[in-house]
Amino acid sequence: MSCVLVRLEALRTILVALVRMTHAATASPSIVPVARAVEQRLVSVRSALCEADGMPSPLLSFFSGRFAGRRAVETIVPERTFADVILPPATRATLDQALSQVRNHGLIFGRWGLGERHATGLGLAFNFAGPPGTGKTICAEAIAHALGKKLLIVNYAEVHSMWAGETSKNVASLFRAAAEQDAVLLFDEADAIAARRFGRTSHGLEREANTTVNVLLRELENFNGVVIFATNLAANFDPAFERRIRTHVMFEMPGLEERERIWQVQLHPTKTPLADDVDFRVLAERFAVSGGDIKNAVLKAAAAAASEPGPDVGKRIHQRHFERAMEDVVGNRSVMRQSVLDDDALQRTDPAVQVVQAMEERWRMTALLAAGLAALALIVAVGALGIVLGR
Repeated sequence: MSCVLVRLEALRTILVALVRMTHAATASPSIVPVARAVEQRLVSVRSALCEADGMPSPLLSFFSGRFAGRRAVETIVPERTFADVILPPATRATLDQALSQVRNHGLIFGRWGLGERHATGLGLAFNFAGPPGTGKTICAEAIAHALGKKLLIVNYAEVHSMWAGETSKNVASLFRAAAEQDAVLLFDEADAIAARRFGRTSHGLEREANTTVNVLLRELENFNGVVIFATNLAANFDPAFERRIRTHVMFEMPGLEERERIWQVQLHPTKTPLADDVDFRVLAERFAVSGGDIKNAVLKAAAAAASEPGPDVGKRIHQRHFERAMEDVVGNRSVMRQSVLDDDALQRTDPAVQVVQAMEERWRMTALLAAGLAALALIVAVGALGIVLGR
């Protein structure tokens, strides 16, 4: 608190000095009332901070370089279980092995004495990798539910800080919070914080990023709990994470049988009104998509059926609703692949690019013409020289 008050008092002093210099130079009295009002405001803020005596406030957070009151993790009491997610057999088997490691952790490192031989690396870190919508986040919640623990989901917007060194401290506080609450720590979209370190650090941002990864590796080595990394860009991970992560689980796209079951579990067994023509097997055979895509299609189909005219009692979700919704979801992929950096798209839509390309084409044709004329002149000169020497 004292450093905040000192900064406010310094601001007030600077303001008074500037006003006196400006008033002396211009002899303008109009600036004095405004300056006095600002000075009084600074004094009132200083008094309020003195009365607060340590209570968090946005102004205190700004001047002290910390953002108090914000939470770097989101605490969730798990509700979803493994019954809520349909996985391929290989993925489910790997998850069962991971869960068995957690449950037998005390036996292995306690009664069997391995904890006495290995001082670090006692925690359990899992890497859930795979395409979007394949159930990585749901499985993290299901593991926490099976263990009877809370789930702490990292909020990267609050972990990263513009102040040097603060991001690393925030990373360390994540593991401290997970240890204090005996919770499962989840780094969703983990490639955002566990990316490869820079080989050369010519800028402060690169050094800060390397320091953050170093602290994350150190905390992961010393943490005696459960940490889950979820990503669809595992190739971007720093290679040092490979050794520190106990089990890597690859979430594959669901097969035909899994897709049919996913369609079924996305709907309420008794409350969702389905028409008699709905056939989930046909939908699973026609659309080879992820569970996340099926979820979006179910919500779109329900919205389309609910918006049709007529009394709510008689409304039903038909097969056509599911098919159109899934076609819409699949069609959205082409929209997401659109890029302003695409050369063909720029050539078709940007007039400035078209002008530049036309100019380049004209310069190219001019250069070719000049080269041709120069070659022709060289041939004529060589011929003339041969005639002269022949005489």
